[in-house]
This record gives sequence, C-alpha cells and structure tokens, in this order.
Amino acid sequence: MMTMSNMKKKITKILKNRLVQLLLLGSILFLLLPLPDPLFDQPYTTTIESADGQLMGARIADDGQWRFPRVDSLPTKFETALLHFEDEYFYYHFGVNPISIFKAFITNVKSGSIKRGGSTLSMQVIRMARGNQPRTIFQKLWETVLAIKLELLYAKNEILMLYASHAPFGGNVVGISAASWRYFNRAPERLSWAEAAALAVLPNQPSIIFPGKNDQAYKGKRDLLLTKLHQNGYFDATTLTLAKAEELPGQPHDLPQLAPHLLGQLIKDGKKGLRNQVTLDVSLQNTVTRLTENHVQQLNANYIFNGAALVVELLSGETKAYVGNVNAEEIHSPSVDVIQAKRSTGSLLKPFLYAAAIDEGQLSPKQLLGDYPVFFEGFAPRNFDLQYHGAVHADEALTRSLNLPFVMLLKEYGYQKFHQKLQRIGMKSLDKPADHYGLSMILGGAESSLDELVNMYANLYRVYRHSFDQSITAQYDADNYIQHQYLTNQAVTPLATMQNPEELSVASIWSMFQAMKGLHRPEDFAGWEQFRSSTPISWKTGTSFGFRDAWAIGLNGRYVVGVWVGNADGEGRPGLVGGKAAAPLMFQIFEQLESDPFDEVPTSETQVFEICKESGQKVNPNCENKEEVSLPITIENSAACSFHQLIHLDKTQTYQVNSSCYDVNQMIHKSWFALPPVQAWYYRQYNTDYQSPPKFLAGCDQSSKTTTLEMIYPKPNAKVYIPKELDGTYGQTIFEAAHSDTKETIYWHLDGIYLGSTKRVHQLGLFTKPGQHELHLLDGQGQELNFRFEVMGER
Repeated sequence: MMTMSNMKKKITKILKNRLVQLLLLGSILFLLLPLPDPLFDQPYTTTIESADGQLMGARIADDGQWRFPRVDSLPTKFETALLHFEDEYFYYHFGVNPISIFKAFITNVKSGSIKRGGSTLSMQVIRMARGNQPRTIFQKLWETVLAIKLELLYAKNEILMLYASHAPFGGNVVGISAASWRYFNRAPERLSWAEAAALAVLPNQPSIIFPGKNDQAYKGKRDLLLTKLHQNGYFDATTLTLAKAEELPGQPHDLPQLAPHLLGQLIKDGKKGLRNQVTLDVSLQNTVTRLTENHVQQLNANYIFNGAALVVELLSGETKAYVGNVNAEEIHSPSVDVIQAKRSTGSLLKPFLYAAAIDEGQLSPKQLLGDYPVFFEGFAPRNFDLQYHGAVHADEALTRSLNLPFVMLLKEYGYQKFHQKLQRIGMKSLDKPADHYGLSMILGGAESSLDELVNMYANLYRVYRHSFDQSITAQYDADNYIQHQYLTNQAVTPLATMQNPEELSVASIWSMFQAMKGLHRPEDFAGWEQFRSSTPISWKTGTSFGFRDAWAIGLNGRYVVGVWVGNADGEGRPGLVGGKAAAPLMFQIFEQLESDPFDEVPTSETQVFEICKESGQKVNPNCENKEEVSLPITIENSAACSFHQLIHLDKTQTYQVNSSCYDVNQMIHKSWFALPPVQAWYYRQYNTDYQSPPKFLAGCDQSSKTTTLEMIYPKPNAKVYIPKELDGTYGQTIFEAAHSDTKETIYWHLDGIYLGSTKRVHQLGLFTKPGQHELHLLDGQGQELNFRFEVMGER
C-alpha cells in the first residue's frame, strides 16, 4: 500500500516532469516563434551623398515619408543622449528591463490606464516592426517575448541602428538621418549636444514638435536630458548653459537637391531606396550648376531654355559634375535629364571617322579632301555656311567641321563598316541597321546621349594614355570599354585587361586629338579666343539639323567636359549652334578645372614620312615641296600624291604639248599641282594663286590628257526628282558643271536639242519631264561629256 510519503514523492516527480516538459515545449515554441520577416518592410528614401558624407539629394519614399536607408553607425552624441533618455541599461538587459516593467505596472495599475510604457529599445523596435499595434497588456507581453527573441538574433549595436533608423521624429520624418537633415540641415555626425538631445526626446512624443506650439514642453524635455548628461560628466557647466540657450528646431528644411537628375538616373538603374555614395565633387557640382544656369539664362531671350553639363575625370572614370538640366518653368521640362536623352549628334561623330580612316590607311592628317557640292540619291549635304572650298586638308576639315569632306570620306570608308566601328567603341544607341542611317550618320542622322558621347571620347583617350602608363585603372564593361562611374563603391578592374580591342590604333587616336586642338575655327566658335587657360583643349562641337541641339565636348588631359544646350521638347531656334551656344559654357567649366597637358607621340605606332606639302599625301616623283612628318604607320598603305603631275610645255611655257605636235628637245618639263575640275573651280575662289594647267597647243593629240570638263549635278545614271514650289507648281531642276578653264564656254544639249551656253558659272535651270534623258556638253576646245539620267517626278 502506497504511503503518504511515497505519494508526495510521486506527485512531486510528475510535477517536475510536467514542468520540464512545459519548459522544453516553451523553449521550442520560443525558438520557432517568428519575428517579422523582414523586420521592416517599408519603402525608403533614395539618397545620394558625396564621398565625405555630405547629402546631395533625396527622393521621398513611396509612402510619402522621409525615411532614409538604415544607418550603419551612430554619432556618439546622439547615441549617448538617446540611451540616457530611453534606455540607460540597454547594454545590460536581455531585451526586457524587469525594473522598468515593474515600475510601469505599478503606475498603470494606480491610474487605471497605460501611463508609462517601461519599454526597452528592443521592445520599441518590435513594436515599430509590427506596425505600432494598440497599446494593450497582451500586446505588451507579446512585444516582451519577441524582444527577447530579437536580442538572441541581433547584436546590441544592430538593434540600436534599427531603432534609430525607424523611430518617428514628427510629421513624415522617420529615422535619425532624415531628422537631422530636416530639422538642422546637417548630417547626424555634426549635431551639437543640444541638437542631439532635441532629437533624442522626439520618438517618445513625436507630436511635440510643431513650430510655434509646445515649445516650452519640448524645451523642458530637452533641457532635462541635457542636465542629466552634464551630471553624468559628458560636458561641463559652460557647455550646458550654451546648449540650453540653443534654439529648438523650427520649420523643417528642404533637403539638398544638388544633383536631382543623377538621383533620378540612379533610381532607374535599380538604386531606389538606397543610400548612394557618388563620386561627385560638391564644390565643382555647385559651380557647374551655377555656370550652366547663368549661361542658359542668357539664352532665354532667344527662347532657349534647357542645358546640361557633364564632367568626368578621364583616368579614373569618376563623374565629378552632373547637371542634367537647369531650373526652369515647368512648361520647359526642367525635370528631363538631358544628359541621358537621345538627341541628334550633329558633327560629333566626325572625329571617330577621321581616326578610323587613318587607322585603315585611307587618310593622312594633312591629306586633301574634296569640298564641293555632291548629290546622292535622296541626300544632298551642304556645309553649314553654304560655302565650298574645293579641297581642304583633312585636319582642317575636322577643326572647321566641314560636312562635304566627311560625307565623301564616309562613302569611301563605308557607312556599314563605320556603323559597326561606332558600336564597338561604345555607341550602344546606334541600334538600327546601318542602312537606316546611311551617309547621314556623319551629319547627325544618328542619335546619342551626352552621357554616351562623353564616354566614347573618354574611352579613346584612355586607350591612348594606357599605351604610356600601364598602371591606369578604371571600370570596364564586358566589351572592355569603360562606363564612367557615378558611385564610389563600383568595382575597379585594371585597365591592363583592356589591351585596346584593336578597334582604333593608338596612333590614329593621337592624330584625332591633335587635330581637335586646331586653332583655326570659324567665327561661330565664339569664346575660344577668350579662353584664358594656356592648356591646349581637344574639342569638338555639333549642331543638329533644324538648330535643335548645340553640343560641345572637350578634353584637357585630366577631365572631359560635355555640354548640351537647346530645348528639351526639341524646338529649334535660330543661332542654336554648337560654337555659339554650347562652346562658351564648356570653356567656362574648363577654367574651373586642373589640366594634365599630356601630349606624347606614340612612337611605337608612328614613323617619319616624307609628304607633299600641298596634297598632304606621300610624295610622288613630281612633288617638289616636301616635308618630313611623324605620322601613323598605317599611312604606309595610303596612296602617293595624286595631284602633282609632270606636264610638258612649249618653250614659252604658254601651252601644253606632246611629241605628236612639238619637238621633244624644245619641251620644258614642269611639275604641276592640278585639282580635278570641280574641286579646282571652288578652290580657286579661296586660293587666287592657284593655276590650272595650260591649254594644249592647237593640233596636239589630247587623247591622254586629264579631264577638264566635269559634271557636278546630276551624275551619270542619277535619279533626279522634280522640285515642287510653294504654290504647287513644278519647278526647275538646276544642272551644274565645272571646267578647269574659267574662261571656257560650255554648250548644253538635252536629248539632241541645243539648250544654250554658259560662261564662268556653268549652271542651267531645266524643266524636264519624267523618264530617261541624255545630256551632252561640249566646250570650245571640242571636249565632250555625254551621260544619261532619269527624272523620277515629284518626291
């Protein structure tokens, strides 16, 4: 029979087992108890800040709160003030402070309602994470349990950061970072003791902050905390007195917006809700913004309202200034980031064609290029000033941005090949087939952005510099070309991995930048003469068709500066040209920048060539005026001078002769610089000393002589469209020819019918019917020109 003692022992054992089971079950349930995952799922403000932590811009969170991304550290003053006000024993308890709980319980029981919380910072983090549930005893118990779980999973400093990042600070201000900037217009690290204390007391009663109201109650809380800090030895009595004298925060400050368009671009790039540390230089950003604003304001009188500027450090690839647009009335689209907008490139692709042709051995920097009217099917390019010079040296054609020489050069080089070349050196916006652009590609028929174009020029400069300095590093994409960076934490890959993808040789790039330093600019390039810096600038301007875009991009060895000016809505304005509207701003920006006048010749890819001074080509036996010049080795593959020829004159040097009509022993042999007839006709207008070869002596066989009669328009087998006038009637088609002898007469015949003659200016306006036609030209010496063409009707 079980005794009373045995029964007690048995009951005690059962109770102990049940207690152990309950504790075990409770432990298991506690461990399985989920915390909110994630703890905080609210949207965050997107911010950008400089490398030294200065806030440069912020975009409010999607829920309308100024809630900066979670901080990763707290300034000592704020942390100290916060702990002394909210949770002095934070670093000693396990998420719950029993003494505080007991005191709160007694107070609340006596009052019959919740008057005192007794919550630790850990419990408040749980409360905020759970959406600030109603304050009931059950919720308080539940928060207590979760706070203990929180302490097991998170380090004390992490819990402190969570609290400081998500605590309410009044109105729509959440977190210490947003509060510091909104109320004191400075970073948390720069807060005074008074400011830190003023913010530390706010989460306890965020509604207390309201300018003009509750000031005494708010000040009383702050000053009481300051006194407590003083009593604990954090600062002396003088500091306490001065701190209490500081004013309370007033109306919230507007947050800095130093680079709003870069902020928007980072959001598009997937950086929304993050703290983004950017490479911008705050001082330079402010300066470039001011210069751009002032410059565009001066253009407002011409109804030009938008502008953008981009400054990138060449060797590091870091963006130092990003002004995506200027402040303007909303009707003028100031929010459009023009740096990223695709616009017509104007003439900005000409330097790349110049370098590509040199790289192929098709062009020498001083080689003569034709500059005269040409007509292609559906395309009739013109120079900007509507003037033609017959023939110009290639580097001069680039610095003067002449259109015709580059259209003809592109035709010779191949627009399909150039299209591929541009894509491979970084022009991703060239996303349509080459035939879509055709030859107009070189005159603005393609679109690109300021960001992309600056990147392309900078890329080529880095290839050039890398050939001399293998230590240069920068960030490169999969194609081994750099994408200049905006963020300080972007990964960096050695430039040595690039090894120049062999798209353009170093020597051709060097030649391109040398030509871009040319000082002979048209009058449109206002501002160049006023540029005070002695450092040479390689630069290029561009103007789009219809005067819609004005561009200027330049490099000084250390920085590349890109400028765009125009109207964001695409409205063109007279006078909106690169040299007048964009270049002056570019020079003003360069005056704020240091330079690195690096100008080394890539000797491994160059050699000394003997060239003809007049034609710029390698000498032929007939060239008399020669010079030795260091040029890219690819010039070895280029043709010798095609303009100097040996001609035979009679003893008076008045006529050309040959053995069929003149005694060889009496001939005078002379080297002559002779241009084709069309080029010669325009060339002579700007070079009055130019002389065409003399006529042949009467009776001489001219079967082997060079052509002196040439058609400008139309070309043989061309398709001609009949122009339509404003009144709806069909107009004349202007036919044009050229003759090397300015005094010669040309006789015109169409389909066997004589039309008339022309002297000096050989132009004839004709009314022609649709269909096939034959044109016959004859000069006074009997030289003939016959060809067919087709009239297609109105376009």
